[in-house]
Amino acid sequence: MKLHSQFLKLHSHHGGPAEIPVTLDELAHTLGCTHRNALHIINKMAGLAWITWTPSRGRGKRSKLTFLADAEEIALESMKQAISSRDFGSAIEGIRGHARSSSLQNTLEGWLLAYFGHHSEIRSNKQIDTLRLPVNQKLHTFDPLYMNLLAESFVSSHVFDGLVGRSSERGIVPGLAHAWDVDGSRTGWTFHLRKEVLFHHGKVLSAEDVVYSLQRLIQTSQRTLYSSIFKEITGVEALNSTTVRIVLRKPNELFLPFLCTSRAAIVPRDMESGPGGAFGRRPVGTGPFKLVEISGELCVLEVFPYYYQGRAHLDRVEILHVPFGIEQAQPDTASAFHVIPNPSTADASSWSRIHSESYVRKFVTCNTKKNGPLSDPLLRADILSCLSEAAPPIDPGTPEMLPGPLQIATIPQYLGDAEYIASRLIRHGYACSVLSVSPEEFKGPVRLQSDLIVFSLLRDQDEELRLFDLYQTLAQHVEPGIRAGIEGMLNLIAGQPDPGARGEGFKRIEDKLTRDHQLHILYEKPVQTAYLPSVRGVTFNSQGWVDLRHLWFPRV
Repeated sequence: MKLHSQFLKLHSHHGGPAEIPVTLDELAHTLGCTHRNALHIINKMAGLAWITWTPSRGRGKRSKLTFLADAEEIALESMKQAISSRDFGSAIEGIRGHARSSSLQNTLEGWLLAYFGHHSEIRSNKQIDTLRLPVNQKLHTFDPLYMNLLAESFVSSHVFDGLVGRSSERGIVPGLAHAWDVDGSRTGWTFHLRKEVLFHHGKVLSAEDVVYSLQRLIQTSQRTLYSSIFKEITGVEALNSTTVRIVLRKPNELFLPFLCTSRAAIVPRDMESGPGGAFGRRPVGTGPFKLVEISGELCVLEVFPYYYQGRAHLDRVEILHVPFGIEQAQPDTASAFHVIPNPSTADASSWSRIHSESYVRKFVTCNTKKNGPLSDPLLRADILSCLSEAAPPIDPGTPEMLPGPLQIATIPQYLGDAEYIASRLIRHGYACSVLSVSPEEFKGPVRLQSDLIVFSLLRDQDEELRLFDLYQTLAQHVEPGIRAGIEGMLNLIAGQPDPGARGEGFKRIEDKLTRDHQLHILYEKPVQTAYLPSVRGVTFNSQGWVDLRHLWFPRV
């Protein structure tokens, strides 16, 4: 593969349709090596009939180089070799670096996608079913405490379990706890654990593991999703090896739904923790799959045959980070991956499409806590009206007093939306700059230093939790009077046992922020998964991700 890369480098600097006069000095400089090594490389390429090389002797004389091989063919061959040898990092970098034309880009991406899907082989007289999936978010950690991305949560949901879970038909259902009780004050919750549930490293789950998992949430200084809910826990106690009692400061009807989320996953108390710790890269849970490899761009899961809810049908899942195509499709407007069980079928129209009744909503909010132009409600109204497609662009000759540059803050996953907002505002005469920071930085003071903030809301079975967390965050960006109103309404929502009444409360907050020109919804799209008809058992979990435990492929 190195020789392929060297050819492509030479071709990008010296390639052309005809014979090229060039010195060995120039070739050595392009390749970044000595004269001797450059000559060795040139001779190897000539031996493969990739080039012809006619050397000229004598100082100042130029040799003749002719490229015989097509650069696109060499690039494609290089990518194939990289993928075949599981050097995915080189394959991805090759696609980025050598796809000079859209046709080559499409060819390379198409060949890489052919790697994915369902693959079956016989090992020791057993059929091993492997599913290979692309994800477009890089996987950093699977520690439930430190995850930030949907793709990380997708993997985590198959490695860990919580005390309870969700079913689209039955609502909240037993998980590691087979039953639970709540006292009359709705502040004392008792969970009864299943017996002899195994972690992946062979240890038996006990109540002490649950205590440890919840205490590390309570004690963390990490800015964490749903923290306002688990920070309400005032005590966690193991009554015996299979019984845990949790006490809340006050009743919170979102507490049990919180326990269904990947953030509340149960980890073993003998784990090594820390944001960059080994546990995040080598997690141990009780889930249907165990993580056996994570290196570079590749994450590998293998079935955990002793899973307490029954063995998964798949034996192995290989998940590969594939960053290309992000410019064309934002990563959270589709599922975390597309199931492609028969990639040799090129006709995309043969795919079936299903959505999980989950939606992604993108919106922008105004930071009125910052001392700046957006404290004027009329200006906010004008700015947000510019985001409507029906709004006509400003007449450049209009003598309007517009504010200085507006800073739009977001994270890389929503950069396209932020740039769209900036382009719309610039068309209407506003100066804008876009600041894209990591999700971790986005949780900090950067939002309060910006004028406009781009958010995303995943509308799934955990929508109430996400809305509660979202409006708590938005309350930090508004003036004190409005903030007090939002926080008061959230307190009422948390204590409201009727889901319908909670929904009405969230709608009142949204309507208030919209009327005050604090919030503008950009769009909402369904989450979809594409798959071919040979896939069986396509179901979704509460976050709208395909549940790998139920996928299977008929033998042919």
